[in-house]
Amino acid sequence: MPKPTRVLTHERFRQRSDAPESAIRELMAIREVAHAFLHSDRPEEVFQFALERVSPLVGATFASVYLLDGGSDVMRLAASCNWPERFRPWLGQMRVRVGAGPSGEAAAERRVIEVPDLMADPDLADWRDVAQELGFRSLVALPLQTNRRLHGTVAFYYAEPGARSAETRGLLRIVADQMAATAEKAALIDELRRANSALKEANEELEQQYAAVVEARRLKDEFLANISHELRTPLTAVMGYLALLQEEHSGPLTQEQRSDVVQARSASVRLLELIEDLLDLTKLRRGPADLDLEEVDLVALLRAVMDGTPGRPPGVSIHVDGPAAATIRTDRRKLSRLLGTLVANAYKFTAAGSVTASATVGDDRVTLSITDTGIGIPSEAHRVIFEEFRQVDGSATRRYGGSGLGLTLARQLARLMGGEIAVESAPGVGSTFTVDLPRDLAGPAFPQSGT
Repeated sequence: MPKPTRVLTHERFRQRSDAPESAIRELMAIREVAHAFLHSDRPEEVFQFALERVSPLVGATFASVYLLDGGSDVMRLAASCNWPERFRPWLGQMRVRVGAGPSGEAAAERRVIEVPDLMADPDLADWRDVAQELGFRSLVALPLQTNRRLHGTVAFYYAEPGARSAETRGLLRIVADQMAATAEKAALIDELRRANSALKEANEELEQQYAAVVEARRLKDEFLANISHELRTPLTAVMGYLALLQEEHSGPLTQEQRSDVVQARSASVRLLELIEDLLDLTKLRRGPADLDLEEVDLVALLRAVMDGTPGRPPGVSIHVDGPAAATIRTDRRKLSRLLGTLVANAYKFTAAGSVTASATVGDDRVTLSITDTGIGIPSEAHRVIFEEFRQVDGSATRRYGGSGLGLTLARQLARLMGGEIAVESAPGVGSTFTVDLPRDLAGPAFPQSGT
């Protein structure tokens, strides 16, 4: 007896009759399954609904949907229809391995498997006892696949032997495609939920980390403020005693002793400046500071800052450029502090050449620039120099000294006065620090209260 044909190509399986009755049956199934697909969030409900509606239309005795279980090659039973009563208690434990039996073969080879008569197929001799016990002679197994992945198989079992008609094959193909789309939709929803859950956890973790950073920064600022106060009090007393020694109130000093006192007093002044910087920075961090607004002559202020800032090397000339009688309404003390920091930096890093302070006045804004012919700053360091305790590199710290707080404080002061600070620089060329400020800090854009 010739061996029965049980593997059909997709092209043959897609053939359909144009008979009106077949078209009506197909449309009914498509409509009902599509309705379930659109209105159900659970794929198992769609599978169950589709099996219950389609099985009677195609004459199947019972049917099953098997889905891949995670990343394994085992498929679990996801839905069933009209299984024999005595087997129903164990349906939840049913598993099919990919490649095993007609349903597993349909999944492994991703094609339709039709068995017209299982009892007459020698390749399925091991399945005859199972078929007799369950009460089926023929079956059709279809893969549930999309362009993205394989989801499982759907199998329709028939009590009588025989091949299915072209209309039935077309209907089963449409149902299988709809089930695959349902499984794909569920998989995408599950992926989206997992992604949202992971994003939520990541956001919560970031919020916790941010809160921890804010708290650590608050504690650091509080510590710096407290320690600065504690250091300033005894340091002021030390500087007082050094002044008395320098003035020889305790008796005459030798030349070597005078030199030692001068160095000690100079080191104390530098330490006091660092403490003052720390205190000012922590005050700005804790909240907006009050501004004491007044009319300020820009050129006069620039000259005073250039002349009054210590540390200018003997070989460096200074220049001040700006329109005569140009004024700005701002906080004189804070602006002087800001400009003094920039000028001190220019003096520190310029061994020869010049330092120029200039002012440009517009209708609403004022631009103040400090330009030097010093060592310059590499472009990659332009941003970090405004961070706390940062200088261009370690060698600069050792060679030129400084705490790395000056430019941080300068930027904070500029922003406090409604402006911003920027730098243009290149190694070996020099640097220009530009401060952009509102001409009238008390204007409509910068209301002040209590000042």
